[in-house]
Amino acid sequence: MGDEGRGLVCRGLTKRFPGLVALEVVDLDVAPGRVVVLLGENGAGKSTLARIISGIHAPDEGYMRLGGAEFEPGSPRDAIDAGIAMIHQETNLLSQLSVGENIFLGRLPLRGALVDYVALAASAKRYLEQVGVDIDPSTKVERLSVAARQHVEIAKALSQDARVLILDEPTAALGEEEADRLFGLIDELRRKDVGFLYISHRLGEVRRVGDSIVVLRDGRRVADWDTGDVPVERLVEAMVGRSVEQVYPDPPRPREQALLRVEGLGRAGAFRDVGFVLRRGEILGIAGLAGAGRTELARALFGAEPAESGSIRLDGEAFAPRTPAHAVGAGLVLVPEDRKEQGLVLGLSVEDNVALPSLAELAEGPALRPSAVRRLTAEWTEKLRIRGRPEQPVRTLSGGNQQKVVLAKWLPRKPKVVIFDEPTRGVDVGAKAAIYKLITSLAADGTGVIVISSELPEVLGLANRVLVLSEGRQTGILERSEMSEKKVMSLAVGHGTGA
Repeated sequence: MGDEGRGLVCRGLTKRFPGLVALEVVDLDVAPGRVVVLLGENGAGKSTLARIISGIHAPDEGYMRLGGAEFEPGSPRDAIDAGIAMIHQETNLLSQLSVGENIFLGRLPLRGALVDYVALAASAKRYLEQVGVDIDPSTKVERLSVAARQHVEIAKALSQDARVLILDEPTAALGEEEADRLFGLIDELRRKDVGFLYISHRLGEVRRVGDSIVVLRDGRRVADWDTGDVPVERLVEAMVGRSVEQVYPDPPRPREQALLRVEGLGRAGAFRDVGFVLRRGEILGIAGLAGAGRTELARALFGAEPAESGSIRLDGEAFAPRTPAHAVGAGLVLVPEDRKEQGLVLGLSVEDNVALPSLAELAEGPALRPSAVRRLTAEWTEKLRIRGRPEQPVRTLSGGNQQKVVLAKWLPRKPKVVIFDEPTRGVDVGAKAAIYKLITSLAADGTGVIVISSELPEVLGLANRVLVLSEGRQTGILERSEMSEKKVMSLAVGHGTGA
């Protein structure tokens, strides 16, 4: 069996849940030093396969071998002990503990009955150096960036002698620079014979990171390639089962009327001297590297972290939002980058989330009218094609459907301006296409739209114009006819005029 015999071998894996076949007779090989990219829409079976391999689920049929030996993990601990670790999109570190304590959690070195913190720091430092980061092991995890936490997770896996790493959406919360560093780390680890199962919705990075590709659809393996160099169009076709002619709809032509006018906007430590005009029916993209100030600018416009200098006019009127409620009342809404923390109440149902911004309109006296809530939810569930029952807890929906619920709660208010911060983060390719179509239709109806994204092709594909930030400074605005990844990146690293 060659390298496959030394690596992970899965044969005929099948998993059934009540009323659902989540995985059906799936084969997979992850050889030492190789990166297998696993693609598929939400619900395709990717998570189920990863959970079987990492010991969370047991397969109903099929078998696995690791390093030539039978592999039947009864728990994640069994999988880790055998050499398989899964690093989730949302890291599982304990934020109140130090980096070193997280790396060796459950295995802390002792001197007598006490933790030997000197030995802990030395051992943790060795593994942090292996992943190429200079982090003090005594640093509390809560002080780390998302990218740094991910590196700590990988260091933890290496300290457990992981031979196969499962990375679930590893770049979803990273900027391009941070993602490049992660790819460099993967290159280094595969030279040390670590194998990877790499799950991602970002098709543009497949060529960079993958040695081979496996596509799942409806729980079955439907396509595979022994290379990562596959045209995105072919990947999309395999994932959705049909040809996708155009990923990004052409943006509509904006109207001449200025809808949002921003001049000299700034907030200390975040951004400074930002100015632009958003026209009615325009899609304005905002690009920049991680830390450029994109999200901070969005939150200032929304009143979540108000600007300290400059001026804003919304539909011709002075607009200085001090709170999100003020912004919503004036007609500006934000679809935030972290929908789970900032956009939704995960414990509530779909209809409760949809109703939240419209409680006054849905109430009769002190009580809500259930029939009005149901009508509102039914209307927007149909319009946005949300897959899920009204009474279903929103936390149980896929990422794409959760994003649509965030939109469903705002759109009944007929906002003048909608800001999308990372609109398709963690969303599969089919849901992405639906969100792109929705963004374009909002603009066609005269809404002003701002799109912030770490994915340059997304910004360039959707926007009429792109504003670029670098370290909090505006370095340029490009018209659609001028746009290219090269020009945007040049401005993003500070080679701009501020125009």
